[in-house]
Amino acid sequence: MIEECINKILHTDFLSYEITPPRESYIQEELILALKDFKEFDALVCTDSPLAKFRPSAILTSLKLQNNTKKPVICTLNMRDRNTIALQGDILALNELNIRMFLALSGDPIKLGDHPEAKSVFEGNSSLLIKIIQHFNQNKDICGHTIKGKIKSIYPFGVINSYANNFLSLKNKMRKKINSGVIALFTQPVYDIKNAQYLLQACEEINQELHTNAKLVFGYFPILKYKTAQFLYSKLPGVFVPQDWLEKLEKATKKSEEEEQKIGFELSKNLFTELKNLHNKIHFMNSNNIALAKKIIL
Repeated sequence: MIEECINKILHTDFLSYEITPPRESYIQEELILALKDFKEFDALVCTDSPLAKFRPSAILTSLKLQNNTKKPVICTLNMRDRNTIALQGDILALNELNIRMFLALSGDPIKLGDHPEAKSVFEGNSSLLIKIIQHFNQNKDICGHTIKGKIKSIYPFGVINSYANNFLSLKNKMRKKINSGVIALFTQPVYDIKNAQYLLQACEEINQELHTNAKLVFGYFPILKYKTAQFLYSKLPGVFVPQDWLEKLEKATKKSEEEEQKIGFELSKNLFTELKNLHNKIHFMNSNNIALAKKIIL
């Protein structure tokens, strides 16, 4: 299951879906069933307390999702909440349970979250987490000590912004991440096809330069409300929402909520089709709203 997923990312079309563990004592069975039944998703990506907000464990949720949906899960891990001892212990234990794909993040700062009294760890950035995985793939810990037994292959992934005022700077960041050994880079949501084309070109040039084969997976987040577009445009670094999106949604919201939803859906649906035609490797994000995802994908 895991190796089949890696093969799809590297060689064929790929569609993943982001799951943010709900702030509840359990994952609703309806969500599990919906994920299990929707065959179009090749993998699930379980988030790890995004925006530093308390959520159930990404590790245990990933395990439950993979066991119950029978879909491979990419478990997100951040460097904000754990040191290298804890990270290594978690990854090694998960290896036996066949959770072997990890999305490495540095982690959002505590000040953004809902537990301001918590303490950040940040022993290193996402590169250190990828280094841990590379050592495990050599049957060694981060200090170089040999680990008994055979560790099954572990696959690291990274993230990258989808936009920057200085695209050369963005390309340099992409180069560093690819050079670290990631299988693929998941981008922030993309809303401009020209940006998407630049990202693809940069990735191809870096692969040729470094003799690597890292892939790009376009982040996709549908916008159905003008306020959402405004937030992404002004508050989320590394994301660019085109002016025509803002203008069309603003005009629609002045008419009615129904018109706003209609225009947002049309823009988002068309974008999904364009991204799919350009580069059919997409990571779908929409706050666990699988019903909306089905309408856009099918």
